[in-house]
Amino acid sequence: MKLLRALACTVALATAPAWAATWRVAPGGDLAGTVARAAAGDVVEIERGRYETQLVIDKPLTLRGINRPTISGGQRGDVIRIRATDVTIEGLIVRDSGHSLVDQQAGIYVQPGAHRAVIRRCDLTYNLFGLWIEKANDVRVEDNVITGLRDLNSAQRGNGVQLYNTLRARIVGNQISFVRDALYVDVSHDAVFRGNRLHHSRYGTHYMNSYRNLWEDNDSWANRGGLALMEVRDQVVRRNRTWGNSDHGIMLRTLQDSVIEDNVVAGNERGFFIYDVEYATLRGNLIVGNAVGVHLAAGSTRNTVEHNDFIANREAVRYVGGRDEHWNGGNYFSTYLGWDRDGDGVGDVPYEANDVVDRLQNRHPALRLLMGSPAVQALRLLAQQFPVLRVPSVVDDRPAMKPGHTNGSEWIERTR
Repeated sequence: MKLLRALACTVALATAPAWAATWRVAPGGDLAGTVARAAAGDVVEIERGRYETQLVIDKPLTLRGINRPTISGGQRGDVIRIRATDVTIEGLIVRDSGHSLVDQQAGIYVQPGAHRAVIRRCDLTYNLFGLWIEKANDVRVEDNVITGLRDLNSAQRGNGVQLYNTLRARIVGNQISFVRDALYVDVSHDAVFRGNRLHHSRYGTHYMNSYRNLWEDNDSWANRGGLALMEVRDQVVRRNRTWGNSDHGIMLRTLQDSVIEDNVVAGNERGFFIYDVEYATLRGNLIVGNAVGVHLAAGSTRNTVEHNDFIANREAVRYVGGRDEHWNGGNYFSTYLGWDRDGDGVGDVPYEANDVVDRLQNRHPALRLLMGSPAVQALRLLAQQFPVLRVPSVVDDRPAMKPGHTNGSEWIERTR
């Protein structure tokens, strides 16, 4: 009887190449048994339905959902564990892993050595960790929707995608929310993170000890922190948008030899938090509507900072340091009150953060109402003439008179 049922629910069809077969599993069929019987290189197609099972894939296989079937782990262990190389999982709803943080249970766990795994167009929902990928290289995670244990506190959840000790991962086009950290990356190099949408988590990205990675065209909003890069080097971070985060938009901590360019950082408590950063280039970023545009501290020096726009931040630059930090020029500050008599688009007097007026304004916010008054401008000029009133400051000797971005007001409205 069991044999007849297995034959009725699973059909093996020869497909090209000649050595591969396609297996079809219908609702009520033995999905785990079919996966166990399939040969390396086969395709297992799963019809729409709900399958209460846990799968271990120990050979190269393609697991393909037809009309988005659901595989539920019954809140025990990992729902799917990949042990082999060259496994593809696509078009499935994977849900209900166990909830043990000690055992790090996940919707899909890619264990060490399971190189070249592909997970795409899946929904991973109500798992502790969405994807746990450890010591597996050339993994691709594409166009998935990952939603965590949204009814639990952040500390009780796992991460959306956890990468540990990997090479050349491609994390592209995913939407991740209601997890602890949407992307948690540690000791993972030569990766690409592109086109992901990360929201309602502790950190959109929590990222450490990793080198030579590309962060491009990602959106991160309504988190505690948008993008946190810590103890890293050789990064390219460009064309990302991070807004409405309760702490920072982009944190750069102990970072070297990296390029941070053309990002939008809007409506955060701190737009950039820069701590112990050297030999980095910050160029062409729009920093708009934050409580603090850039918080610069801990010997962050020898960096190239040019052609960024600081628009409508309550405090453009907050600097903590023992001596002046000179930026390269071309940065626009909407609070700059200098002039341009020769019409070359560059201010005739330097921009200085942390001058007397800035410090008074930070202590007495109502002073902003008088920023354009002759008295306030006179106070600023007086402080420049009497250095005893100065504290170490960020100085831009050639501030731009006009912003390079034209969409600052749109971001102010969006984050209001």
